[in-house]
Amino acid sequence: MLEHLNPQSEDKIMALMKLYREDTREGTVDLGVGVYKTATGVTPIMRAVKAAEQQLWNVQTTKVYTGLAGDPAFGAALSNLVLGDAVAADRLALTGQPGGTGAIHQALELIKIANPDATVWISAPTWPNHPSIIRHLGLAMAEYRYFDDESRGIDFDGLMTDLAGAKRGDVVLLHGCCHNPTGANLTLPEWAEVIALLEKTGATPLVDIAYQGFGDGLDEDAAATRLIASSLPETLIAASCSKNFGIYREHTGLLMAVSDGAAQSGVTQQNLTHLNRQNFSFPPDHGARLVTMILEDDTLRADWMAELEEVRTSMLALRESLARELRRATGSDRFGFLADHRGMFSRLGASPEQVEELRVKHGIYMIGDSRMNIAGLNADTVPVLADAIAAVGI
Repeated sequence: MLEHLNPQSEDKIMALMKLYREDTREGTVDLGVGVYKTATGVTPIMRAVKAAEQQLWNVQTTKVYTGLAGDPAFGAALSNLVLGDAVAADRLALTGQPGGTGAIHQALELIKIANPDATVWISAPTWPNHPSIIRHLGLAMAEYRYFDDESRGIDFDGLMTDLAGAKRGDVVLLHGCCHNPTGANLTLPEWAEVIALLEKTGATPLVDIAYQGFGDGLDEDAAATRLIASSLPETLIAASCSKNFGIYREHTGLLMAVSDGAAQSGVTQQNLTHLNRQNFSFPPDHGARLVTMILEDDTLRADWMAELEEVRTSMLALRESLARELRRATGSDRFGFLADHRGMFSRLGASPEQVEELRVKHGIYMIGDSRMNIAGLNADTVPVLADAIAAVGI
């Protein structure tokens, strides 16, 4: 049987990481892998996470399974962080998931059950795993214009024109904040126009919010998601704790489904729980329990929020520094967008050939579409990157 399997293409990010590890040159810069790093290149365990782990070690008496939907306290705590009081609790169906990727996969499975003929609309560009999972599940897919390589901003007119083609029963995948891979975000007035269009077409939004707290602040980064969920009859939301809690390997995520009323919400919850049972039965609990402890304890929560703010402001400082250095190196303000974008990533708008030249000649590693991880920089490497970008002629 296994001889009938076909080879699978290697994940581009994993392939880039392999090349970086094998590069023996001094001074190489890794801007590919999507994890937060300090100025010394370390992805730390956050203080509140470490404190919660120590508390958990002392008090936890069992490793027995949680419920099929996960610990209800986790669902309540994280959904409150994302949605606040934007949606009545009886409209919410919640299931713990193995990370944000698991939540996206499960949301798409739910869509396939609800409407096998749905077309999932994704931004051009988007996180590569989005189209990969959509294709894997056999769902139809369409792109809407988003990022303009020339201006390095959002093609909002193109976005609105394309999404006008979505129909009732279709799904529009939206990035709640800190768009990956571009870092370019809609303004709240623009979000309001998108919501009005979704209301008109009847398409259902699926919000991927993986970087809450990395952009403009916890509440600010959740504002668009809250506006969407409170304005439309139904919304799917996939939330990840990997970045803002720094618990990548714990695979901690939550799928939220907002239904049009309590009765429908109950049926939605049954379907979400059923999907958990088919895929992995009980979701992982360690990371979810740490998140719950942090969000429910005033001291831990305050320390977590303070450290998250340090992370956010450090990335903003790197963005501003890189924009200044590029102005120096190129004599142009065309990279000013870097200071305006938010989150870990920005897309330079460089060609694959220019990205390859950065790697081969300058030892700078980024994804072929020119997505770079701002958190992979530090004070020493910012001018190095700026000079390399100028030399390549991006």
